[in-house]
Amino acid sequence: MSNSLIINLIYVLSSFLFIVGLKNLSSPATARKGNLMSSIAMFTAVVATLYMNEIISWKFILISILAGSIVGGLMARLVAMTAMPEMVALLNGFGGLASLLVGIGAFFQSTQTSAFFLGVVVFSIIIGGVTLTGSILAWAKLRGIIQKTLSYPGQQVINGAFLFGILFFSYQFTQNSHVDVLYYVIGISLLMGFLVVAPIGGADMPVVISLLNSYSGIAACSAGFVMNNNLLIVAGALVGASGIILTQIMCKAMNRNLSHVLFSGFSSGKSATKEITGEVNPINVEDTFLILEAAANVCIVPGYGMAVAQAQHAVRELSEMLEDNGCEVSFAIHPVAGRMPGHMNVLLAEANVPYENLKEMDDVNPVMENVDVCIVIGANDVVNPAAREEESSPIYGMPVINVDHAKTVLVLKRGMASGFAGIQNPLFFKNNTRMLFGDAKSTVQELVGEFK
Repeated sequence: MSNSLIINLIYVLSSFLFIVGLKNLSSPATARKGNLMSSIAMFTAVVATLYMNEIISWKFILISILAGSIVGGLMARLVAMTAMPEMVALLNGFGGLASLLVGIGAFFQSTQTSAFFLGVVVFSIIIGGVTLTGSILAWAKLRGIIQKTLSYPGQQVINGAFLFGILFFSYQFTQNSHVDVLYYVIGISLLMGFLVVAPIGGADMPVVISLLNSYSGIAACSAGFVMNNNLLIVAGALVGASGIILTQIMCKAMNRNLSHVLFSGFSSGKSATKEITGEVNPINVEDTFLILEAAANVCIVPGYGMAVAQAQHAVRELSEMLEDNGCEVSFAIHPVAGRMPGHMNVLLAEANVPYENLKEMDDVNPVMENVDVCIVIGANDVVNPAAREEESSPIYGMPVINVDHAKTVLVLKRGMASGFAGIQNPLFFKNNTRMLFGDAKSTVQELVGEFK
């Protein structure tokens, strides 16, 4: 068998593993298996491509495997769950950078001058450039390095002018393949990535991460066309398509329109215009224990604050204590809870919370009035009733978990600070809400101690 035939057979097998792995990623119960299958598929394809095409020797392949394993292992061990969205943003940026460099390298090394080839090259460069700078800016926002949004009059007109410019220069490049025109395309694509993400507020960052993930897949797919690599085309198309679908799901969860996402029509994270007045009802651990001990069913709503406090293991222990006490426990997961899609699912899976206990927002809201106690741990914007009640709120119309409909709401927070969107939450002032102030992990551990 020729090397070309062997490589193509390996590509077919890898493509099959990618599809099955992606299917498994749709469920928390099989996500780890799906991730492993996809990793094995890409590892096998990369090694086969490098070796069978005699690009590098086994010696350098093994060195690369060792170096990558060390870096990956350190990232898995050292990167905290709270920093996972930032890491995903950076990895998306690396994918964009790879596509950008592949496009540039292919142009300078190839002798092809057909309009199709040049079009594929310029498309790979545009998507790669936008993904690179957009992902870096998203990382900076998630990291807290940049906290302000950039919004100015005529923003959409300026963005439209840049879009027209990049299309014009791209067409010119496909006609004459001038290097100077290519540099213009590179510069505008890098600038557009910044302009697309700059006006986006904190509350919308989960959608941004999903969208940039899709961009990175499209970038990989375009790089596959440039390199004439069928597997890269398939893998990139799968990531790009699944990312777009996930973005659409995120948009529905936040009551956004996909066209607004593509053209930066997000809220900028401004505070609600209506000032909330009133008094909160604080509660201590002892009284909280008495309420939970008497509850027949409890719904726990996790948020980013739980990840920051690393309280997931303590929360799982508390849920087990409640179940041992004859209480029915469930976890209500908002689609955009945390700072990236699936953030809370991964966090609770890490703590070995049973998958069957995780409930989606649409399943929980209709029965929330029958819940004795709803415990909100570190969540803010996804339980904010202003999304239903206050038309002046930037998140008005966004579907939220209706925790205020429960008989009693226990909110675990360090203080009265607003959430990632910078919006006040009237939930804290409602008559059926009790505020349990303090570090979430310590507080939950104290509650576990009371049950013991």
